[in-house]
Amino acid sequence: MSDTSAIDAASRRLALAMDALEAAVERRRDAGRAQLDMSEQIHALGSDRSKLASDLDSAAARIRSLETTNREIARRLDVAIESVRGVLEANDR
Repeated sequence: MSDTSAIDAASRRLALAMDALEAAVERRRDAGRAQLDMSEQIHALGSDRSKLASDLDSAAARIRSLETTNREIARRLDVAIESVRGVLEANDR
């Protein structure tokens, strides 16, 4: 092999190696962007989860309050019904 053909072969190998390196760098850059996008999505999901948990806590507290109010109304209705029954029974005598 002559010096010229050896230099040409080495130049081709170097060019192929440079192309492979550029492709690897581009793949790494894309992977870095994808990782950043994934991190942003995870952060957004965490924020959404926190808001949903807060909303759920508020709704649960409201439900407890409504249940307490409902029990109090039922108790008062029972008292009122008994009072009406007592008045009706007294009038029937």
